Amino acid sequence: MTKALAPDDIRDFLNRFASAIMRDQVHVDALSPEKFHPQYNGDMWLAWRLDHLAYINTLLMTLDTITPNLLKELTQIAVTKKPATVRRIAIELLAKRASGSCPREDVATARLFFGRLIHELSDSSKAIPTDRDAKTSMFLWLAATDPLRISRDPKCGYGDAAGLTG
Repeated sequence: MTKALAPDDIRDFLNRFASAIMRDQVHVDALSPEKFHPQYNGDMWLAWRLDHLAYINTLLMTLDTITPNLLKELTQIAVTKKPATVRRIAIELLAKRASGSCPREDVATARLFFGRLIHELSDSSKAIPTDRDAKTSMFLWLAATDPLRISRDPKCGYGDAAGLTG
């Protein structure tokens, strides 16, 4: 049986996610203007990253709202769900919050955000039994490059953040 996730594991995950977003901004800032689509709006994408960072900071400040039962459920997800599936749904949920399309009160705390993530995942892919370590699997939910998938937007044009490491 895998060791259950702890609040410090969630803190590490959120801090790594924030760091990946900041590294992505540094990467984009270093690109020459010719790399971008003519309709690329750097200010808009900077604001998008900053909105995500502000929300991640809110999650970090409310980690104490996460219950032991919620940590058990997150542990179960970490060891049974495909990391790419969790990553996609987590990014979608973060994007909904950053864009304002998800009411703030629905995901105002770490407990509510991760509870919603668990709920969204309950309707997704089937669980796959594994002997993975929960903490290691949780870190696979992060993309080391382009964590918010901005480069995939057709109006960006700069492609994947190749060479950027986590």
